[in-house]
Formats: sequence, structure tokens, C-alpha cells
Amino acid sequence: MKTAVSVPDDVFERVERLVRRAGRSRSEVYSAALREYVARHSPDEVTDALNAVVEAAGEPDPFVLAAGEQVLQSDEW
Repeated sequence: MKTAVSVPDDVFERVERLVRRAGRSRSEVYSAALREYVARHSPDEVTDALNAVVEAAGEPDPFVLAAGEQVLQSDEW
């Protein structure tokens, strides 16, 4: 999708230097920056993704639980 946005001159100049130095397109740099910004400001999405991973993993193996408990009990906190 194409969109037009206004960017302060100093930000634009810094992006242009980054584009040349990294050998990437301006669109790639702006898209990467927006992805990172959205990810940082959408903690619910991160929590939902982690919950999905935990749910997909299912119940932990009883041996793993026992081993983990033993390690935690023997370690000094």
C-alpha cells in the first residue's frame, strides 16, 4: 500500500543517510521502523503471541517439571 506522510527534514536526512549506508530502499527503512514502533506499542499482541505458543506447547512433561523444581530448590536465590 502506498501512503504519503510528512516527515521533519532532520528525520528525512537521517533516513536518507541510512538508506545509502545500508543499501536498502527508503520504503524498506520506513516499513521496518513502523513495524518496530507498532510492535513496541502493542504489548497485547506480544502477550497474545506468547500465550498461543504456550498453549500450543501443551502440558509440560512431568519429568521436566520435577527436574526444574529440583534445580530451583538446590539453587540459592
